[in-house]
Amino acid sequence: MSRATLLVLADGRFPAGGHAHSGGAEAAVKAGLIRGAEGLEAFCRGRLHTVGLVSAALAAAAALGVAPVALDAAADARTPSLALRGASRKLGRQLMRAARATWPSGELDTLAREFPKGAHQPVVLGVMARAAGLGPEDAAYCSVYETVSGPAGATVRLLSLDPFDATGVVARLAPEMDRVVRAAVEAGREAVRGGVDVLPAASGPLLEIGAEVHAAWAVRLFAS
Repeated sequence: MSRATLLVLADGRFPAGGHAHSGGAEAAVKAGLIRGAEGLEAFCRGRLHTVGLVSAALAAAAALGVAPVALDAAADARTPSLALRGASRKLGRQLMRAARATWPSGELDTLAREFPKGAHQPVVLGVMARAAGLGPEDAAYCSVYETVSGPAGATVRLLSLDPFDATGVVARLAPEMDRVVRAAVEAGREAVRGGVDVLPAASGPLLEIGAEVHAAWAVRLFAS
């Protein structure tokens, strides 16, 4: 496994489309849930331990070779919001384009044929990690880092938050990211043995509600 390859995958400049999405931060800012660094940290912590854990476990399971079709159905079942399901598949399509251009593989080609309209982003991430020669821990780390860094970067734009404060939020959450990754990888290994029903199903109801409200806005800065 290559640390340099992991850095390429985790780099915010990797053309995966995440810059157009706020991870729910835009709706949270509008609702007054994020007003500064303290609110951002609380938001990111909640997101990390709910949808972040679920996404990381899906990515880890995909990296371990669990069938993408089963994982995609599991992702659907764990995402009640139609808006969030759409955003996840849109991100999956963009990530697939970048993945096939960067690390061409038969598995990615098969996944693209199976999901012409896009698989869920964590599933694509896990398959891409396999294609790049990375393991489940790497896939899970990329997933949890994006879970936190996406809203942090978006909040800098939404509130003109000091970038140093936003980066401090991400850094303070690093030990919790480590714990979530360990739990996600263990869940992925259990899914190899027992099927996708054993994967985490933690939920963030306010994220789901916020996504539906956000999708109805006539004017917004981010796609989700």
